[in-house]
Amino acid sequence: MPGSSLRVAMIGYQFMGRAHANAWRQVGPFFEPEPLPVLQVVCGRNEGEVARAARRLGFAEHATDYREVVARDDIDIVDVCTPGDSHRDVVLAAARAGKAILCEKPLANDVAQAAEMREAVEKAGVVHMICHNYRRAPAVQLAKRWIDEGRIGRIHHYRGTYLQDWIVDPEFPRVWRLQKDRAGSGALGDIASHSLDLARFLVGEIVEVSGLLETFVKERPLPEGGGRGPVDVDDAALALLRFESGAIGSVEGSRFAPGRKNHNRFEINGSRGSLVFDLERMNELQVYEEQGPDSGFRTVLATDESHPYVGAWWPPGHILGYEHTFTHTVRDFVAAVSSGTPATPDFGEGLRNQRLLDAIERSHASRRWESV
Repeated sequence: MPGSSLRVAMIGYQFMGRAHANAWRQVGPFFEPEPLPVLQVVCGRNEGEVARAARRLGFAEHATDYREVVARDDIDIVDVCTPGDSHRDVVLAAARAGKAILCEKPLANDVAQAAEMREAVEKAGVVHMICHNYRRAPAVQLAKRWIDEGRIGRIHHYRGTYLQDWIVDPEFPRVWRLQKDRAGSGALGDIASHSLDLARFLVGEIVEVSGLLETFVKERPLPEGGGRGPVDVDDAALALLRFESGAIGSVEGSRFAPGRKNHNRFEINGSRGSLVFDLERMNELQVYEEQGPDSGFRTVLATDESHPYVGAWWPPGHILGYEHTFTHTVRDFVAAVSSGTPATPDFGEGLRNQRLLDAIERSHASRRWESV
């Protein structure tokens, strides 16, 4: 059973680390979980940088060896915010040490690693969660509630689109996200995986896919200088989907969409209505329910205290942002750790999502529909 506090070790401290650290800091003042999480130690490979990160992010300590950190008796939770090539090693070490584990998505760089990680946490009997934070936007949770209540009827279509533009410039350097051995895949795993997770969360399991991947810029400048290096991940990913329920769908993920900064959108069409969500307007849910010849879409502002998570924050209309989705994720993870109950989405769902990414890559290679 947890003690009076849950001491957190965060492995990695850059973009995702900052988002997670902010969530760990905010969950206490607004949701008042018991026990409270404590930011104990942040771990990274560069001594100087991780020391600065500890001061900036609010951790009591810093370290450079994750193996020593996860084995410490004063650590309860390990939060994995590193690139995908290190997820497996950190998770296996944390599971052996009996720690609860929160891990960034995708769970791993391939199906075999993801399966090994799921087996490890299940064998260790520890609470485990994969961070698909967009599930926890209040408007997305409201959409899930209405779907489960049958308000839009039987679902026929899901369309997920996640567009960014940060690598359109061919002179943008070959950072780690553009290297398959570190990232696993490109736009497919980085952003389309979020659309696929939302599809599974809202509509149900996907059983068959037809995929298309494309790399527009084959070489890029090396960040450290000294010429150019090959890009071996996709810049854009497309997939057609067949759901177990009989619904059909599509997903598009691209980092080559000029003007689109973080355009994570879905539209769901059912027999009695439709739902539309766009992360760049994340407090809104567009709703269509058939009510007669003059009916049309209406906008629901998902900021009422009756909407999921919102009651802990501000009065209606005082909108939430990107960072709150991580706080909600941490809130639910802490609740699971405190009660010893399963968290969701867990590593089993992370493995299913990994199998989905793999099926899309296989379909691109075979130019055929592939089973998941």
